[in-house]
Amino acid sequence: MKSMEEMMKAAQEAAQTVQVQMEQAQAKLESIEVEGQSGGGLVSVKATAKGRILGVKIDDSLLKPEEKGILEDLVAAAFNDARDRADAVSNEEMSKMSSGMQLPPGFKLPF
Repeated sequence: MKSMEEMMKAAQEAAQTVQVQMEQAQAKLESIEVEGQSGGGLVSVKATAKGRILGVKIDDSLLKPEEKGILEDLVAAAFNDARDRADAVSNEEMSKMSSGMQLPPGFKLPF
């Protein structure tokens, strides 16, 4: 049986390893890009997997004053689509990272 000191040292090293892996995963998510669309591609939003918006593209056909409300709805829908895609990629990447860890049943890491 290991001494208490050895077990504490091993636990501390494991915690540091998890922290480094989490930081690496978070950095990777900032470099992954997703694109959300609405209106059949008339409006698109590009974002990182962490949800930072990188850009918005609006088709010229939507730039009519009488269609302002429609344009606003399409932009909101594209943002939501980008966020959903970012969440999916983020969850996938974090699952990859945590799959190698031996966590107790039901234990989830805060992502």
